[in-house]
Amino acid sequence: MILAESPRRQRVTKLVNWGHWFALANIAIAIIIASVFVFSSPLPGTFIGSVYLFANWFGHIGFMTFFGFVIFVLPLCYLVSNANVIKASASAIAAIGLALLAFDALLYNRTGFHISGNSADLLRTEAQTQASHFGWQEWGFLLMLFVVWLGFQLILANAIWQRIERLVHYKIGIPVTSFFVVCFVSSHAVHVWADAQLYQPIIKQDNMFPLSYPATAKTTMSRYGLLDLQAYEERKQLQFDPDIHNITYPTEPVYCSIDSSRNLTVIVQTDSQPLAGLDTFAMQKVENYFTTASSLDALIMTSLFGVPEIYQESLEGKKPVLLALPVGLGMPVSIHIDDTLPTQFLDNYRQPLSNEHDGLHIAFLPAAKMQSYLEPSLFERGDVIIATGYSADSANAKGTLYTTLDVNTTIASTEDLAPTILNALGCQAPANFYSTGQNLLDAKRNWLVSTSGERIVVVHNLQRTEVLSNGSYEITNTTDNKRSNDTLNVDLLSQAIKHLTRFSQQN
Repeated sequence: MILAESPRRQRVTKLVNWGHWFALANIAIAIIIASVFVFSSPLPGTFIGSVYLFANWFGHIGFMTFFGFVIFVLPLCYLVSNANVIKASASAIAAIGLALLAFDALLYNRTGFHISGNSADLLRTEAQTQASHFGWQEWGFLLMLFVVWLGFQLILANAIWQRIERLVHYKIGIPVTSFFVVCFVSSHAVHVWADAQLYQPIIKQDNMFPLSYPATAKTTMSRYGLLDLQAYEERKQLQFDPDIHNITYPTEPVYCSIDSSRNLTVIVQTDSQPLAGLDTFAMQKVENYFTTASSLDALIMTSLFGVPEIYQESLEGKKPVLLALPVGLGMPVSIHIDDTLPTQFLDNYRQPLSNEHDGLHIAFLPAAKMQSYLEPSLFERGDVIIATGYSADSANAKGTLYTTLDVNTTIASTEDLAPTILNALGCQAPANFYSTGQNLLDAKRNWLVSTSGERIVVVHNLQRTEVLSNGSYEITNTTDNKRSNDTLNVDLLSQAIKHLTRFSQQN
């Protein structure tokens, strides 16, 4: 005797079939959105790394999206009898989930970290900065954009529902499922090997996708004494590649105007001798001023280009925007220095210290010559910036920034000089086109990142974090240079490194 399926069983079967096709469509959309993570990260550079990237991309995003379907949508197919309610609920869940994925992708593209509890403080700061520029039109546009996205999900859900009888005849369930399972399993298997070997092209992808926890072999290996787990974790978490040869500088063409009638003198101290008498001049002070350059050449390049010395070798054949832009717009520019300049491209700007033409003067002087150069007539002629604190021992290089300009920050670095000077001369072009520093006349960041030799240096909340390329790190207090036992702010470090390396063509 043949027993026909009950109406309820038929309805549930149809809803489950619909749900699987709806999930597959949203997996495809999620994979497309997740391409932002891929293109916002450095390329692996090896065949194995590229294969892992592809497998992890499809496997992790496919698993994450399907898992959301199983948790939130599939139970509704068995518990709710009204198909319209299920379709509407599933569409809303999919719209919210993919909107969060898109937001996380944009956040990762901008800052290098994902939505999480650890990143809440940085995310709140970033959101407040962006939201402060939003009016009701922008909020209305975002709301309308989500409504349109929700409408698309409703259309997609209904389109699949109307064609479900035809779609179930396409026997693609096993091939598609097998593909995603192979991607998911193989990516974790490859990561176990790479994790044990600290194979950089793969393990540097660990933080690429949200909610990603790739399989590792470290627990088993440490249990049998094959791996020092504590040393391993420190190395793995903080490894980076300091060897940058190919860069794009500036990242975008810099178009702006310059007030050629302005006079500005910038003096960068080239030794660590004390300076006297600066308090007699009416200047503002930024007492937390950091110069991390490990050599005089690096100090000059960092000051003129506005980027850390990690880029020094790649910049030898380029002209700094700080000099080329004013000269191109008719403003006289000169560099005053007794020592040799790092590149021949800078020799054209070299002038004797006695030259007192109008325009921009940038002097690299030891304390003894600075004392004789700092006369009242210098301040009468125009604005002045004085940067002190350079030391051959860059670990203790902290000085003071003096200026007649109206700065609004409590922390600054050598990289901030170029964008501050150009802005003071009237250039309103975005500083991130040509510098990792910020304009101190309108500072937004309360942290700074630079390099010293092969070390990355991050300063935040009176703490200085130094990270070596092998992953070891040290945190010290900037007030007394004593070592701190505070935990590492990994999210801030991730954001800082992404900000630091954005001129690299690998990114």
